[in-house]
Amino acid sequence: MRGGRVKINVARNAGFCSGVKRAIDMALETAAVAKGRPVQMLGHIVHNERVVEQIDRAGVKVIDSIEKADPSGILLIRAHGTGPETYAEAKARGLEIVDATCPLVKDIHEKVRELHEAGYPLVIIGDHGHDEVKGIAAQVPEAVVVSRPDEVATLGRHFRRVGVVVQSTQNVDNVKAIVAELISLCIEIHFVNTICYPTTKHQRDIRTMPLENDVMIVVGSFTSANTKRMTEISAGLNPRTHQVTDVRDLRAEWFEGAETVGVHAGASTPDFVIGEVVEGIWALVGRSCEVAE
Repeated sequence: MRGGRVKINVARNAGFCSGVKRAIDMALETAAVAKGRPVQMLGHIVHNERVVEQIDRAGVKVIDSIEKADPSGILLIRAHGTGPETYAEAKARGLEIVDATCPLVKDIHEKVRELHEAGYPLVIIGDHGHDEVKGIAAQVPEAVVVSRPDEVATLGRHFRRVGVVVQSTQNVDNVKAIVAELISLCIEIHFVNTICYPTTKHQRDIRTMPLENDVMIVVGSFTSANTKRMTEISAGLNPRTHQVTDVRDLRAEWFEGAETVGVHAGASTPDFVIGEVVEGIWALVGRSCEVAE
């Protein structure tokens, strides 16, 4: 590395969104007041390994089906939300429900039901198999999930009218491209932009920071859809983009010759993990360093 001062620029909107923070707080609070009753979740609270460890230490148990839930316990609904059948089955089994679904995801559920009641066939723009998308699709019968523009042609029929909603963390450019393809199939499209505001802020930053920094570091789990999407956007603008789960993934050679380093993080990445990564970069560059937010 050449000498000189390195500036680390941390995105103002890096890390937890309000929905994720709310879900984690609810999980920890529920575990703290459970008084020995089992607290159970159908999958992990969010897609981040360090958060999963924290929730596990608090005593919240992950189960893979509601049939395995202890009926004397509490079922915690995760930030990604779920379908109506999960609530119905939990109540039938006598489980207390604590609903930590992100309020913005709840809004998408409501929009989907409204479109269905108005007679629109539903298209959900989102990642196949993603927990949030599965919960959205479960709100109505026969919803179709489309993840890429080239999938539109495989729908196999023309729609006179269609209602369209979006997974909350989708890439806006991908959404535009899919809607453009849908136009050729439909006379009427009722599009509801359900990309959440925290995602909009994250994507706004990740479209400018890679152009303003020599190296970009995106912090978050490789199981996190919104973090991977941020990495893809950044890498398309700056090839010196690297995603790390935490400080242990950093490599000194990434910063050779760099004078500025941008740091952003997915919506499920805790502040303390971002802080550890910034300190790790500071240690690796081996010279005077300035951190800006």
